[in-house]
Amino acid sequence: MANRHLSRSIAMQSLYEWDFRGADTANLENYIAQNSKEFGPGLEDDSFIRQLVNGVVSYLAKIDQIIAKAAPEWPIEQIAMVDRNVLRLGIYELLFGDYKEVPPKVAINEAIELAKSFGGESSGKFVNGVLGTIYREIGEPLKDDTSKAKKVSEENVSGDTENNVTDENIKS
Repeated sequence: MANRHLSRSIAMQSLYEWDFRGADTANLENYIAQNSKEFGPGLEDDSFIRQLVNGVVSYLAKIDQIIAKAAPEWPIEQIAMVDRNVLRLGIYELLFGDYKEVPPKVAINEAIELAKSFGGESSGKFVNGVLGTIYREIGEPLKDDTSKAKKVSEENVSGDTENNVTDENIKS
């Protein structure tokens, strides 16, 4: 398993545990350390795991609003906990991550793989549907880019354009 995929897997497991235990950020570092030790014994650098988990927690309110808008028939508390945390991770990478490091389609595909590995029978399809909706709504950045080096404007990442999933779009 590639290090970044393994890191995402550990990040998802840490977010799941954090969510399961009441979303208490005081213990978040313990969950990351414990899961890194248990599930990634050969992993030398856990900075990507920490970046993902801390990023999701930092943007949690905004991410959950985006999920609510993209999947209105599924209240956030009714989404299976694994699916909810896979979505959070995927949305964090899709909207708040660095496109040079992780292109949008890679973020989506990684989230789908996590959903298939850890979720139920229909988790992969559900995650694909929600993330696909969000990706289309933000204007499909880097859709045809094969170089992975294409510059994405700061507007697309920060949510300042009309086509992005923004606070105004969420409220409407």
